Amino acid sequence: MEDVTKSAESLNISNDNGASESSAPAVIGPAPPPPGADLSALFGNLPPGALAANAKPMTVQETFEEMNKHPLFMTSLPSDEDNEELAALQALAYEGTPLENAQNFKEQGNECFKAKQWKDAKEFYGKGIAVLVKADRERRDPAFKAKVEEEKRKREEEARRAREEGDAKAKMEADLENVKAEMPIAEAKDDEDEKKDELSEEETIKQEASLLETLYCNRAACHLSLANYRSCTLDCAAALRLNPSNLKALYRSGRALLSVSKIAEADDACARGLEIDPSNAALKQLARDLIAKNEEITRKQRAEEARLEKERRKKTLKKAALEARGIKTRSTDDPPSMEDACIQLVPDPLDPQSELSFPVMLLYPLKLESDFIKEFRETESVGQHLEYILPDMPWDEEGEYDRPDKVECYMESVSGGLIRVPQKASLLRVLSSGKTEVVDELVRIFVVPKGEKAEGWIKEWKEKKAGEKK
Repeated sequence: MEDVTKSAESLNISNDNGASESSAPAVIGPAPPPPGADLSALFGNLPPGALAANAKPMTVQETFEEMNKHPLFMTSLPSDEDNEELAALQALAYEGTPLENAQNFKEQGNECFKAKQWKDAKEFYGKGIAVLVKADRERRDPAFKAKVEEEKRKREEEARRAREEGDAKAKMEADLENVKAEMPIAEAKDDEDEKKDELSEEETIKQEASLLETLYCNRAACHLSLANYRSCTLDCAAALRLNPSNLKALYRSGRALLSVSKIAEADDACARGLEIDPSNAALKQLARDLIAKNEEITRKQRAEEARLEKERRKKTLKKAALEARGIKTRSTDDPPSMEDACIQLVPDPLDPQSELSFPVMLLYPLKLESDFIKEFRETESVGQHLEYILPDMPWDEEGEYDRPDKVECYMESVSGGLIRVPQKASLLRVLSSGKTEVVDELVRIFVVPKGEKAEGWIKEWKEKKAGEKK
């Protein structure tokens, strides 16, 4: 009590409701140095200039950077590997036995999981798994087994020597008969200790397997929350190899498989779980979700099959309509991009009595311009479209294309020449003549001014085609 009183007095701690006898405020801890004292003697380990009165204060950013060098305040791992404090803290995580280390990682993972920090929790569970897997691998390794046996032999040798030393001392203190009587008891005790060691090792292996199963299952939960469905199923499979009756692993595996529409596999996992525990609420809900998902997939499959059947029928009817009209078609390896424009029956593509409609490109080769007509019906003529297209062309400064009667229309023939397209003739009449063809489902019509320019362009066309044939 006297020592405690002296300590209290030396620290200036009051025994009277926190108030001291003097009027000065109480000071907890060592008294401050008196004015004018040599601070360098007290803080000799500080860097030079740290106590200077005119020392430059650090900015907020510099303060954070300085704090971040210490492991306790780090917000990210440093790029250099020379941080001794960090290395020491990291080494502490592996100080105990594999079972203790893995249990520690599991607890840290659980804390992160509760905070919904899935990625961090996954990392901690993964570290625990790595510790136990490594321990099991070493345990199975012949070299490791030999090392363990050698250590066991050394311990037995040390125990034997200790017994011998004890026996020698006992011989000096007791007679030979008493020593002989005690020897069977000591041997029995040694046998019992060896059995305890063996049981302890077996229990450790059992506990490690149980913990490993839990870690795999917990990491699977993280993967499920992160939508890493394949990784989730792999971890569940690892847990189920250790314990085929793990309901959590079966549920999470089924939920992950359902998320990627693997209905059969998910149903198998769910059924296995319900076979073990028919009243499990989570598995029963999973079963209901599987039924709903299967019905949804079935509806989509039927809708897709109906769509494909419709497309096949449309193509069949279109092909039959083209053949019935004697219209030639051809495809190339590099068709133009026309989005949804194509040859089709209108207004109903599934009605054989509908008219054919063609995408048509009007080309003005002398001006390097063009116009696109998405639906040019077979009963319509080129002149009908030119009447609303040609007037007020912004690029026709000379007025050579402002009326249909000022231009002539041509199409390329099957042989590579040109055929004239009468403006009043229907498109069907032109295409069914057998002299031209539709390439890549696009009709191309050239429009040039009448007279010398048309003649010059035709001559140039023929010369170009002749050069290509050589």
